[in-house]
Amino acid sequence: MSISFLWNYSSAKKGQETIVFQTARSFFDQIVITRRWNAGHGGVYVLINDDTHPNPYLEDPLRDIEVNRNLKLTKVNPAFMTRQIAEIAAQQKGIYFHITSLKPIRPENKPTAREEKALKSFETGRKEIGEIITGESGKYFFYMAPLITEKGCLKCHAKQGYKEGDIRGGISVTLPFLPILPLMALIIGHFTIGLSGICGIVFFGVKLDKAYKKIKQQAVIDALTDIPNRRSFSEQILREFRDSRRNKLPLSVIMCDIDNFKSYNDTYGHNKGDECLKQVAQIIRSTLQRPRDFCARYGGEEFVIILPDTSREGAVSVAEEIRGNIQNTKIPHPKSLPLGIVSLSLGVSTMSSDVFTSPEELVKQADKALYMAKQKGRNRIEI
Repeated sequence: MSISFLWNYSSAKKGQETIVFQTARSFFDQIVITRRWNAGHGGVYVLINDDTHPNPYLEDPLRDIEVNRNLKLTKVNPAFMTRQIAEIAAQQKGIYFHITSLKPIRPENKPTAREEKALKSFETGRKEIGEIITGESGKYFFYMAPLITEKGCLKCHAKQGYKEGDIRGGISVTLPFLPILPLMALIIGHFTIGLSGICGIVFFGVKLDKAYKKIKQQAVIDALTDIPNRRSFSEQILREFRDSRRNKLPLSVIMCDIDNFKSYNDTYGHNKGDECLKQVAQIIRSTLQRPRDFCARYGGEEFVIILPDTSREGAVSVAEEIRGNIQNTKIPHPKSLPLGIVSLSLGVSTMSSDVFTSPEELVKQADKALYMAKQKGRNRIEI
């Protein structure tokens, strides 16, 4: 948006300079056309009055004509006419024309330093000059282009050595330059667009962040039971194992399995089986009290629990509480004898020294203890 603003501001500025350049060129062209008209008539006679006196620099035997006692006329050549037009323009519009030359006949036509520089550049082939200048009362646009000697000009200028096609001088046009740039409109427009863009970025960024979190959650949360999945467990056990080894703290793992779950599915169907898995998962999660205690679905009807900084006795106590809570819920399961309700078998392994060399080994021992619990009759805990 900043680049767009700067580009638009620069374009507006250049556009305004182009307009004032073309305006100055139009003034110059109009003066040249008027001069050509005058020269085409060999000069124009006008009434002599307080504003117009005979031109002392015009060498012409018919310069002044007395029609009668009340009417006297004087010839106005193109140069003198240009001076008079320039005086009127300066008074009414604040626009300044100046006819000048490196070899002026009239002293008042002597070039300024800027005009002299321009005249010399015309002799090297430059066609026109336009630039913004700063004066005492503000900024102005200065334009100047050369005057080419035409056939009608030779009557007055041939004696100076000019030939048709020569550059005999130039006319400068100075216009007041009031930069009226749509700055506020540009600022408001770009600010509005920028604000809309930021709001869009924030809005869609929030939606994207939510989508990312949802995807991330789906990657680590079991979709059925709404507790962490096996991948999440693998990451967590690695962190807790390293932390326990580093701080020399005990770490316990509980592996548990729903007893006779295949027969439960066969009896009630898979939909009911899914409901049972959800219920068991929530009971296990609600039994854990500490923030760092962690439970996950290990696969099928198996669940795993991580108990940081927990001794073997503490782990057995938690395992027994989980087993009791499942049993007390009394989820019907006629094929699970002798109680006829859903029950859990649990295996506990605890690392209290450097005996276990890897988290995989710790989990393997808990799984081994679970197998022992199954072998010894289910609905029990083995260590």
